[in-house]
Amino acid sequence: MKNAEVNGKTEQGPVQKTENLKGIENHKKAAAHFESAAKHHLEAAKHHESGNHEKAAKSTIEAHGHANLAHEAQKEDTKHHAPKI
Repeated sequence: MKNAEVNGKTEQGPVQKTENLKGIENHKKAAAHFESAAKHHLEAAKHHESGNHEKAAKSTIEAHGHANLAHEAQKEDTKHHAPKI
């Protein structure tokens, strides 16, 4: 569906609004997972500093999991932003 121009402004059609909402959700999902990954990496560093390497390893694995989920959300967002050919 193409944009309709009304009074010099462009209005988004229903398909574009849905795509926009999907893009917003992808950004929020990626950000939340990157924040969690950062939190777990900081926890891992603190555990290493205190000599608790088993807890550090667990936190590192959790960080990597969140980073992977964040990258998946980024891939979806990239598809959303890719030019239509």
